[in-house]
Amino acid sequence: MHIALGVAAFAALLVLAGVAYERLGQYRAARDFPPPGTMVDIGGRKIQLDCRGSGSPTVVFEAGLSVEGSLSWTAVQPKIAAHTRACSYSRAGLMWSDSSSAPHSARQVAQDLRAALTKAGERGPIVLVGQSIGALYAMGFTRHFGPEVAGLVFVDPSHPEQVERVAGFMTESRSMLSRVGVALAWTGVLRAAAPVLLPRSPHRTARDAQTIWAYAPKSLTTQLAESDSTDSTLAEARDFRDLGSRPLVVLTAMAPYTAAELRGMKITPEQGTQVQAIWKQLHEDQATWSSRSTHRVLPNSGHNIQLEDPDAVVDAVLSVVRAVRAEGSAGSP
Repeated sequence: MHIALGVAAFAALLVLAGVAYERLGQYRAARDFPPPGTMVDIGGRKIQLDCRGSGSPTVVFEAGLSVEGSLSWTAVQPKIAAHTRACSYSRAGLMWSDSSSAPHSARQVAQDLRAALTKAGERGPIVLVGQSIGALYAMGFTRHFGPEVAGLVFVDPSHPEQVERVAGFMTESRSMLSRVGVALAWTGVLRAAAPVLLPRSPHRTARDAQTIWAYAPKSLTTQLAESDSTDSTLAEARDFRDLGSRPLVVLTAMAPYTAAELRGMKITPEQGTQVQAIWKQLHEDQATWSSRSTHRVLPNSGHNIQLEDPDAVVDAVLSVVRAVRAEGSAGSP
């Protein structure tokens, strides 16, 4: 009996220590890693928005399915801001942005982004740059606020049909361990494990890595929710694929999968080659969504092109910016 009580008391102390550790971590995150840009109130909650530079059109970056929020674009945004207005932001619940009580959807993402841009006084025309599933969020924004969108860049984008196209080689799986970790975030478990769960990329500064770890408990929770909504996000994108004559650049990463990536996808190198061929075909289809598109294949870059080959993204964005400006000049009296 006494032993059981002692074990229970020790466990309670561990939980209390973990809760205190998490609260202290939240305080230190806010103190040591403040948000770049501004926190924009969109009606009872705030979205982090970082806009730099000047000029038109305004380039707006949409991150992929990651915990990094606006930090996804640190290697690209400053170079674009040297030429025109450039805005990155963190979706609801990622990094500094407040979480939303609304169910996650591409439409909700578009509404949040537009509200943040409007409240901050940012104006179109807009060039949307979306990486991975961020490209489908960019399509959602175009669907709902099309007159404001002048051009787009897809950075190794997701495709509405990607799941069924690769189903013969791999099936989607979501780790139960990650769900347990998210459920126990309040105990400090995720904060302590962040450097292991989110190892520093060689393309990231130490400061950015530390910032991502500082907000990992909240961001990982949101990432899991977004991952759970992937099927519905793909479904939302199925019936809108017409970008008209807006300039569009599609970038495809074609570096062979690493051994770690193959293990994560549970496929062989031969299957990896086949999956990449399908990926390229999907991007070729996306390039048909506009009558003025360019498809560029990058044989030496992996999925995170904005980190591994940022100059390729910069070149693509600036080519769309120039095309939009040329249209504006042609339409001037």
